[in-house]
Amino acid sequence: MTKLYEIIKGPHITERSMALIESSNKYTFKVVPSANKVEIKNAVEKIFNVKVEEVHTVNVKPRTKRVGRYEGKTSAYKKAICKLAEGNKIDAFNI
Repeated sequence: MTKLYEIIKGPHITERSMALIESSNKYTFKVVPSANKVEIKNAVEKIFNVKVEEVHTVNVKPRTKRVGRYEGKTSAYKKAICKLAEGNKIDAFNI
C-alpha cells in the first residue's frame, strides 16, 4: 500500500478515545485491515505532520445484534492507537 489516505479510514471517536487523548496523548483511528504498524505510522506522520512514538493495533470482531426477532452482526474493523511525541497534537480531533 502506497496511498496514505487509503490506509486511514478516519478517526474513531468515543468517550474512551477522547479520554486517551487528554490523559496520554493517544489518538485512535479506523484503518484498513491489511495495514501494518509501519504503514500506519508513516501515514499518520505524513498526513497530520506529527511525530508518532508507538502504534498499537486491535482487530475488532463483529458483535451479534438483535432488533426484535431479527439477528445480524456489526461489521468487523481494525483500529490503531497512535501515541504522539510530547508537544504534538492533531487539531482534527478537537470538536
